[in-house]
Amino acid sequence: MSFTWPWALAALLAFPALLGYRWWSRRRRRRETVRLPSIALVRAAVPAGSRWRRRIPIWLFATGLVVLATGAARPQASVPVPANSTTIMLAIDSSGSMCSTDVPPNRLTAAQQSAREFVNDQPDGARIGLVTFSSTAGLLVEPTTDKKALIAAIDTLRTARGTAIGLAILTSVDAIAEVNPDVPPTGVDLPAGGGTGDYEPDTIVVLTDGRNTQGVDPTTAAGEAAARRLRVYTIGFGTTQPSAMVCNRDQVSGDAAIFGDGSRFGGGGFGGGRRYQNIDEPTLREVADLTGGEYYQAGDAAELTRVLRDLPSNIVLQKQDMEITVWFALAGALLVLAAVFLAQWWNRTRPRTTT
Repeated sequence: MSFTWPWALAALLAFPALLGYRWWSRRRRRRETVRLPSIALVRAAVPAGSRWRRRIPIWLFATGLVVLATGAARPQASVPVPANSTTIMLAIDSSGSMCSTDVPPNRLTAAQQSAREFVNDQPDGARIGLVTFSSTAGLLVEPTTDKKALIAAIDTLRTARGTAIGLAILTSVDAIAEVNPDVPPTGVDLPAGGGTGDYEPDTIVVLTDGRNTQGVDPTTAAGEAAARRLRVYTIGFGTTQPSAMVCNRDQVSGDAAIFGDGSRFGGGGFGGGRRYQNIDEPTLREVADLTGGEYYQAGDAAELTRVLRDLPSNIVLQKQDMEITVWFALAGALLVLAAVFLAQWWNRTRPRTTT
């Protein structure tokens, strides 16, 4: 629990002040007490329950003061944010290396299958957006709760030249800014102190099998996300094993006929060449660290599915500070009223009857 006005906790001094006043009052009464020959007679005359009854209102009143004083500091509690209050931007690499067959049948097909399972596993009401990136980045689906539209878009992913991880992050930031008014879009000058405070519930997930070759540097883009209090989770996909690059015709865009590494389209599929994993893990880790996210490595389809399945525990159920002053005020007021009521009820004077 945190406090918006911690200095207001000085009001807690009312509690020891009350105890001090009670001690002083009792001591003063003790000095003015009339001495009687037998205290046992007095105790016998006082009802047994009156002694503890006198203490209950005092302690209720004191507890109420403590609760009210704590509420004056405007306490905040971290609470889980419901799924329909978050946006998850899923940015998937569609560079030519996603045709690598080290993850059968190839990386792109495995990534599509895992992404479909990820979408289907989300609770109804969760907003998900889809970004694809190769030499540039594009928003395929704006944040939506329509799972069918998301899955249909995932099925349309096509490989092309280049890898623009930084642009994918910036595109995701702008997509979140469209649905969250607390997130400024990129290109907007942020006020002094930007980047401080609690994280937004919205999150960016970047899945890539390579390193940035086009556009903005990923760490620069991560700085923009961090300034807007957005977490970026990064996933490195693929193995270190050399493998052929094969994509079917439907997985290759028009500009992917020939890549810079000499791979070419032919033989009923996209083939030629063997390549190693080329993930820039240091950069992906730095992007995650800068934004408060986390880096994961997935060497096969099963690991990728597991990573995506575990992400909601960090994303959808993120905690956000919520002010709970009203509950402290309500509890404190009830305690004080209960103390006053009990004191008046137990100390009321009863009319005497004469016979």
